Amino acid sequence: MSDLTFNIKANSQSPAKTSVKARNFEILVDEPAGLGGTDLAPNPVEYVLAAFAGCLNVMGHLIAQEMGFELRNLEIDIKGELNPAKLFGKSDEQRAGYKYISVILKPDCDADQPTLQKWIHAVEERCPVSDNLQNRTPVKVEIVREEIAN
Repeated sequence: MSDLTFNIKANSQSPAKTSVKARNFEILVDEPAGLGGTDLAPNPVEYVLAAFAGCLNVMGHLIAQEMGFELRNLEIDIKGELNPAKLFGKSDEQRAGYKYISVILKPDCDADQPTLQKWIHAVEERCPVSDNLQNRTPVKVEIVREEIAN
């Protein structure tokens, strides 16, 4: 199977607000007022959790179908905790990202517990967002400046 490539483009709307274009969708990213934003949209770390929930949902339904049981609904509760000290330049002692993320899946289905254990293992193993959160992904950040013509 060929690799898939996903692209987004983003533009700063203010120091705390970003407009993101993903395919034909516009996504707004903002910070709560207490973190310098206008609280018009989720912040970046909330979107990480939302992306994780979305991926778990897709994989949960796909794998349930593959395993032959009906997943009528899937409630997903995700919580992440981070220390903002590095984010705000106050300390380098802890990482900037989440210290931990906990996930509770509440499937509405008739599958027995052993089946659900196999299901959850496959969901976690095959979810691309879970993989990105749990494993190091090479990231390259570059600066490109447009030259001003005189």
